[in-house]
Formats: sequence, structure tokens, C-alpha cells
Amino acid sequence: MDPHAADATPGADRPRRPVSFVRRGSRLQGRRKDAWAELSGDYLIDVPRTGPDTSVDPGYVFDAEAAFGRKAELVVEIGSGLGEAIAHAAAENPDRNFLALEVYKPGLANTMLKIRALGLTNVRVAQVNAPEALATMLPEGSVQEVWVFFPDPWHKTKHRKRRLVQPDLVPLVRRVLPTGGLWRLATDWSDYAQQMRDVLDGASAFENVHAGERTGSASPLTRVWREGLENVAGVEARAGSKAVKTETARDETDERGGWAPRFEGRTLTSFESKAHSAGREIFDLTYRAL
Repeated sequence: MDPHAADATPGADRPRRPVSFVRRGSRLQGRRKDAWAELSGDYLIDVPRTGPDTSVDPGYVFDAEAAFGRKAELVVEIGSGLGEAIAHAAAENPDRNFLALEVYKPGLANTMLKIRALGLTNVRVAQVNAPEALATMLPEGSVQEVWVFFPDPWHKTKHRKRRLVQPDLVPLVRRVLPTGGLWRLATDWSDYAQQMRDVLDGASAFENVHAGERTGSASPLTRVWREGLENVAGVEARAGSKAVKTETARDETDERGGWAPRFEGRTLTSFESKAHSAGREIFDLTYRAL
């Protein structure tokens, strides 16, 4: 077992972390309902449950070779949304296998529609709570890259404990990556970007591939501070909505940097396009497993 993964599987007496999602509008209708009925047998992983429909039986282990009918590098996207990023990446990289982890049935149904429309054979989807999948479902060292793109930022201070990227996620991701495997992240909220950077920079199991890069005026964080972007105190901001000014801009400079250039393998999704239209900065981070 990898030494960094020693505490990756939650013990029976360990308290469960708050889930990072609240499911709304999970009812399937129209073509998505039809897609679930018609395509699940081809693309949806039948995950055994021990509780809710996002739970994972800890005795279940995903067999990628059986699921895809071949051996290939596996990329896992956590929170695949409508499937725009993973379907595009799978089409561009037919030599790799891709697994979409998502809790929302409409998103998974939409992803399956994209898979069929593009004629892809290298994508599978699973309705699971990602930390559970990382802890037991995916074999150790079986994933070449883990992607976390635009997770729910949970803006309110009292809700930040529900953010996906927390210190307790680190050993779970490290468990499924081999040495040299990559963890790619992106967000359009500077506060969450800083939290991601703090969590990963503080983890001995990972190194920042772009440590010391994009500092000072080249840092997207410097621009956010100096232009006073994002949310006003006491006003709930929504991802993709019109950018608003903070009460005062901060004449500060991000000397730490470490931001990655935009990941070319991530297509411009409708969600990210809205962030750009609102004048928001996109923060990319890439870490390598040690």
C-alpha cells in the first residue's frame, strides 16, 4: 500500500464528512428520462449501495478493464455536470478511458446522450458520492488523472465545511493515483482557489507542478484583489452571474502564485463561458502525486 494512502479508507468509527452537494431538480423528464432507460445498460456503472443512491458498498471494487473491455489509462472527473468536459476529452483522447462521477441523474443522463451522439466507447458514468468512490470503489493507483473542475464553492462561511476540496480529500485522491499521477483543479472563485492551493500546498503527498509561476501582476488573484471583483459582504454571489465589486479594492499582490496555465484538455463549457462573460477570473491548479 502506498504510504500516503494509509489513512485513505474511512474507519467505521470515523465521523462522516458533510456531503458537498444538495440535490435539486433530480427528476428525469423528456429525453433525459428516455436516455436513462435506453443507455444506462451501456454506459452506467451499476454500483452496489449501502444507503442512498449515491452511496457505495465498501466491498465493491470497480473493474475498469471489464467495464471498458480493454486496458488503458483511466481519467476520473469528479462532478462531471452535463458531461461537456469529459465527452470532449474522451473524443480527443480515444486511447484513454474516462469515468464521470456525478450525483445528479439529469447530468448523468445528459452525459450519456453526449456519449451516444459522439459515438464514444471510452466513457462510463457512475452516480456516486466521490469521496466514497475514492475511498474504496477505485483500486489503489488505478487512475492516471483526477479532475475537479468548478465544484460548488459554497460561498457562505457556515457552509464552507461542505466544500469538496478539504484536507480529508487529499489522501483519498492520492490513494487512487500512482506516483506521478496528476490532480487537476479549476474554479472561478478566488476564495475557493486559495483554499485549494492551501490544502494541496500543505500536503506532503503532492507537489505543485507550477510552483512559483504566475506571481505578481501575472497572477489572476492579484487582478481580483486590485479590481475588487466578486462579492460584496452580505450579498450572496452566484457562479456565472454578473461580477460585482467588493466594497473596496485591495492594493495587494499575490507573490506566491502557483497557478497553472489553462488546461488545454478542458473544453470551454457553458458554465465556464458564463464565468468569462461575467468578467470572472478562472484559476487552474495542477498537482503531481509524490
